[in-house]
Amino acid sequence: MRQTMRWLVVFVLAAVVAVVVWVMTRPQPIAIVVQPVVRGKVEQTVANTRAGTVEACRRAKLSPSIGGQIGRLPIHEGDHVKAGDLLLEIWNEDLAAQLTLAEREEQAARAQAAATCLSAAEAERQATRTDRLREREVVPEEDADRARTQAGALRAQCEAARAAVTMSAARIDVARASLSRTRLVAPFAGVVAKIEGELNEYVTPSPVGVQTPPAVDLIEDNCFYVTAPIDEVDAAAVRVGMTARITLDAFKGRQFAGSVRRIAPYVLDLEKQARTVDVEASFVNEGDFNDLLAGYSVDVEIILAARADGLYIPTEALLDGRRVYLYSPEKKTVHLVDVTTGLANWAVTEIVAGLSEGQQVVVNVDKPGLADGVAAVPGGDRP
Repeated sequence: MRQTMRWLVVFVLAAVVAVVVWVMTRPQPIAIVVQPVVRGKVEQTVANTRAGTVEACRRAKLSPSIGGQIGRLPIHEGDHVKAGDLLLEIWNEDLAAQLTLAEREEQAARAQAAATCLSAAEAERQATRTDRLREREVVPEEDADRARTQAGALRAQCEAARAAVTMSAARIDVARASLSRTRLVAPFAGVVAKIEGELNEYVTPSPVGVQTPPAVDLIEDNCFYVTAPIDEVDAAAVRVGMTARITLDAFKGRQFAGSVRRIAPYVLDLEKQARTVDVEASFVNEGDFNDLLAGYSVDVEIILAARADGLYIPTEALLDGRRVYLYSPEKKTVHLVDVTTGLANWAVTEIVAGLSEGQQVVVNVDKPGLADGVAAVPGGDRP
């Protein structure tokens, strides 16, 4: 009897030890993050690979076409100007004097032409009277010839005087053009962004092949668009007129409605491993211009296609673009499931087949130890 009890105690102790060892060595459930399969609007989008930029519809970096000393500088940085306003003027008193001289010469030429043409008209009348008298043989032939010759000569002088007036007018145009080269005027309304130079300083135009800073940088401040680099693979699907969402670092949480207006006809290879195509998008609402400044950094998301009622999951839950870890609340395990995807963007991906609404998929797919069939429990931290 004692021998039986002794073996029973040994058996019980061995069982307890086995249970303790099993409990201590069994795999612990992996903490996972799950998201349900939901139904709603899903979009296929592409976005810029690097930060884009807000551009002014018009921006001019202006310099006078001739060098010289700045004689007038009626503007300051930040000033708003209208089209045609004077921005800068080179000292030009000599050219202004030449214009005045040309105008006076034209006045003299016109007066000389008027006097010559009056004399020519009088000679014409005198020749006509002489011809009539010659017909009645009152005056000799020589007098009639002399009157006609004098009338013709004065008529030629009148034409020469009129030509001199035209030449004088041309000299005025030349002098006015020379004077205008000393004046820098605004080609459009905008804001003065930068001025290089001060009153009485000398400015010189850029020599061929040598870039010098512009005298005035003028930016149109009531019209903007954005330009952003799109990866060459994604750019092939972009078309002019597509809807775009524009976001700016300067306006967190705010989206601007946009539309693709231009796609560059060439590929940029500034970065050998990231060739891009510049895509321009315009702002749909002109009222947005009031909040913008040229040079803001932007991100552009272009909507290629959309479905109003589709099943979708977080894009980060996909493995190789075709599989997901499906969590079973009943078995408290995860299993790999093949799925068929549809529209997709960086945030969500449409599920065409393989999942049902309400099922839960694992989001932190890079969790160490995660594998097909392992035990798991929701509640982990998102990656």
